[in-house]
Amino acid sequence: MSEQAPIEKQEYNITVYTENHVGLLNRIAMIFTRRKINIDSLNVSPSEIEGIHRFNIVINETEEVVSKIARQIEKQVEVLKVYFNTNEDVIWQEMALYKVPTDIIAEKAKVERLLRENGARAVVIRKDYTVFETTGHREETDNLIKVLQPFGLIEFVRSARIAIIKGSDGFNRKLREFERAEPGQEAIENEFLNSRDKVFTM
Repeated sequence: MSEQAPIEKQEYNITVYTENHVGLLNRIAMIFTRRKINIDSLNVSPSEIEGIHRFNIVINETEEVVSKIARQIEKQVEVLKVYFNTNEDVIWQEMALYKVPTDIIAEKAKVERLLRENGARAVVIRKDYTVFETTGHREETDNLIKVLQPFGLIEFVRSARIAIIKGSDGFNRKLREFERAEPGQEAIENEFLNSRDKVFTM
């Protein structure tokens, strides 16, 4: 009897559209904690729709596990829709800041060239230190750490990932289409959630 090949884990970007409610982040985080899944990156920001927030969560898992998590998150009352995509299906970036001693940068033209080659730009220049900023994929921002380490890298910080779904028509358009097709008689909070499966599909 032949052994089945193990199911490969890979990075998935989970996009969650939600109403802005206190405690929701906690409850979403608990879904991952209970399954002992580590969140590699978490970003929460306003979305293209006023009053609606967008979570971008990055985890390394199998498609089956990610699908189950997405369904579980979607059961939260304030959650409007959840999508999950591989890195190939999204356009994504992370921002990083690097603090280095100004005197070393000023003295060594080589460092300036390396920074230019890595797409870094100065955002703060002081007598004692200079802060550079760059955006890119994890490998790119990691590479600049290695480049600057020999020149006295003082501090490094990286943002959470932000991502746009390549093949999406936009949640905003879906929501507007639904409102035109089935206008409510009066404003009822979350009135369209009962039709979630029928409506919010891209």
